Amino acid sequence: MRFLLILSMFTSSVFASKFDIDAYSTSLEYAQVTNVLATQKLSGSWCFGTSVRHNDQGWEHYADGWEVIDLEGNQLGQRQLAHPHDNEQPFTRSQCDIKIPTEISKVIVRAKCNKHGFGGKPFIVDLKPI
Repeated sequence: MRFLLILSMFTSSVFASKFDIDAYSTSLEYAQVTNVLATQKLSGSWCFGTSVRHNDQGWEHYADGWEVIDLEGNQLGQRQLAHPHDNEQPFTRSQCDIKIPTEISKVIVRAKCNKHGFGGKPFIVDLKPI
């Protein structure tokens, strides 16, 4: 019986079907994506210009990255942020050469901070291929 319970817990997490886009905080204690500009290059890869807002408080608490994920929650690309942006809010940073499978027409961009991780409002991007 205990084996079935463990197996049930394992399979339910493995087969989770979608990323929960409605579970987020709007507090600036969490990094918030405020805008995204996605452009496809002739090579087929994508560039994401992502604007982030966060209550950066120096090295102890700052927005330290953002990622592009599919609607299932699989990471497709990311950008690490190397330092706090205390006096530059919101700020925009880009990442190119992100490969998105052609069958994907929407992605989610979400930001994180070094204290709370992910948890701010994600941003849904409709991809318009060239």
